Amino acid sequence: MDRLLSLEVFVTVVELGNFSAAANEFDITPAMISRHVTNLEKQLGGTLLARTTRSMKLTELGENYYKNCKHILSLLDEANAGAEALTSQPKGNLKVSASLGFGALELAPKIAQYLKLFPEVNIELSLADRYVDIVEEGFDLAIRIGELKDSSLKAKRIADFELAICASPEYLKVNGTPQVPEELVNHECLEFANWAHNGGWQTILKSAKLNTSKSPRFSANNGHALRHAALDGIGIILQPKALLKNDIESGRLIEILVTHLPKPRPVYAVFPSERQLAPKLSSFIEFLASSFKKN
Repeated sequence: MDRLLSLEVFVTVVELGNFSAAANEFDITPAMISRHVTNLEKQLGGTLLARTTRSMKLTELGENYYKNCKHILSLLDEANAGAEALTSQPKGNLKVSASLGFGALELAPKIAQYLKLFPEVNIELSLADRYVDIVEEGFDLAIRIGELKDSSLKAKRIADFELAICASPEYLKVNGTPQVPEELVNHECLEFANWAHNGGWQTILKSAKLNTSKSPRFSANNGHALRHAALDGIGIILQPKALLKNDIESGRLIEILVTHLPKPRPVYAVFPSERQLAPKLSSFIEFLASSFKKN
């Protein structure tokens, strides 16, 4: 039985939490997954996983062995990346993390363009509005918005994240056009539920030295839902400019308070500092930087 494959199977079982999930990952039967783990236990002369019909738990031996296996597999990845770097053609798999909104709206179209240019590269995109530990969770690259905290990660700035404040012509005709942020307290501001407490409208209001605004008639954790409300004249929207660009250009939405917008935030591609840049990764980062620059 392939010892290296058994190590990969064991690590996957631990990280996914059960044999069935690991079986799906490797496209083999749960019984075969069990054989790999059992084979390792026989070679080590001890139990890695304490298993019952309802649960599975790492033993002390298993915990130490898991950490060592992760390190070994990481070194192997580094060796493969180094060998791949000697070739000029990008190929292989890339695992990429990004926030839900930016990833779906702006990153996904860029990935489609990249894949057309580099047919031997496969990309797995994971979208989540949470901080992702790219080393611990096995990502090659993460896209992060805003100034970066000091870390062991390398980073390349690839774009700027711009916001826009807009309303429909219908809304502005009925309610008037606010000229300064102070006037927003008298308007319907559509609330994006995922903004941090000090983000979104709060940033605008604080710049005007205001602490409160009207309670929103409509809030949602999805920018597209707020966009539809804005188009229907329900209120004023504050969202990424990329989401509203077509509506602005067509006149369906009108930009307002342009001079009072928060400064554009930097968008970075971050990756492990110890990881040698394989052609697939370096070409993807450079493609993103070049592609966003053209927008």
